[in-house]
Amino acid sequence: MKNQLSSKRVAVLGAGKIGGILLQAFVREKLFSPRQIAATVRHSERARAVKRQFNVLVSTDNKSAVRRADIVLVCVKPQAVAEVLEEIREDVSPNKLVISVAASVPTAFIEQRLPEGTPVVRAMPNTPCAIGCGMTGLCRGSHAKPHHLEVARALFETVGRTVVVDEKHMDAVTGLSASGPAFMYIILESLAEAGVKVGLPRDIATLLAAQTAHGAAQLVIQTGEHPALLKDAVTTPAGCTIDGILELEEGKLRVTLIKAVVKSTQRARELLFEK
Repeated sequence: MKNQLSSKRVAVLGAGKIGGILLQAFVREKLFSPRQIAATVRHSERARAVKRQFNVLVSTDNKSAVRRADIVLVCVKPQAVAEVLEEIREDVSPNKLVISVAASVPTAFIEQRLPEGTPVVRAMPNTPCAIGCGMTGLCRGSHAKPHHLEVARALFETVGRTVVVDEKHMDAVTGLSASGPAFMYIILESLAEAGVKVGLPRDIATLLAAQTAHGAAQLVIQTGEHPALLKDAVTTPAGCTIDGILELEEGKLRVTLIKAVVKSTQRARELLFEK
């Protein structure tokens, strides 16, 4: 796929948080050469700063960036998507791939505002993409083909792992993996506070909590085992772990986390309709 992308040009509309992360990854991983990349931002001062940082063409002109691109990444807020699509419509054609990272914006919403037949892929990355440890959910619109999904996977695998789902699951991806890091930080903070409570220095407690979570997550990924089985392996009969688990169950941690993901998923369905 890297060879296939070597002749392609990409436009990143909205080089803010996630757009900037992707730009950095494209340059670092040499997925595109700097001359193949165009990016846009809202203000000229920001454009100069991004240009200095990545040595790519940066402007405030979405139309110009799209005109020369084969792949268009729409990295703006959900409420701004319609305005951006209206702006670039005349410069998009069915031989260009449009990828949107805007939460809650369906592919049909995008397709309706672009020329008939334009392939659209929807992506939902998360903030650990900043260190190459992200998780991105992908789905394709009605005109996108399997090879369009492969292009999107190649782009987002520069910042972590990807999974392809049906579009009906994309809001759930948002609620779980996009919002999930915030839930994990609360858990890590709580574990670190617990370490302080039982006498550990705060920096050591934080490191113990973070590395423990990292190792536990890697064990799930690398072994493919169900988390419940891995939990059972730690929980020896009449040991200390089972007492801790009983406290978690009494405090309804399991139910609370489930409800948090459900609420975030429900909220994801509303973002597009807010001004």
